[in-house]
Amino acid sequence: MIIGSMPNRKGLAEPRHFFDAGIRFECRRCGACCTGEPGTIYAAVDEIDAIAAYLDISTAAVKTRYGYPYRDSISFREEADGRCCFYENGCRIYPVRPRQCCTYPFWFDIMRSEKRWRKTARECPGIGRGRLFPREEILARIEESYPSPLKDK
Repeated sequence: MIIGSMPNRKGLAEPRHFFDAGIRFECRRCGACCTGEPGTIYAAVDEIDAIAAYLDISTAAVKTRYGYPYRDSISFREEADGRCCFYENGCRIYPVRPRQCCTYPFWFDIMRSEKRWRKTARECPGIGRGRLFPREEILARIEESYPSPLKDK
């Protein structure tokens, strides 16, 4: 066995992660992840359809009013202050928000080190609260958080 690893079901060594014992998280809907620094808010085609249905507007209207072309789909626009165009004292599309939003804070860039996780925990009041996410679910969410065009490469 390699030091710093755990055997998987096939007897192969798997790396240890700082979250092996799980992590507590509960979205507080505070908007900390929806505001601030600019970034890409990727929405896959199927997610746009769900958002359009939720807002009771056409898919084309969602794309033109709220998005701009990005890879194989769109990214949602941000306001001048850096907040997502759907964030107004709370997420207006929370039940149908994009996969990227649903998987936060379990993103690869955050989960790749305990130092990055601690930095994110200082910004997000939901970290350390709520239900315990087991290692396997965290790894699945990390994988799910990648936009589909990145998975194909």
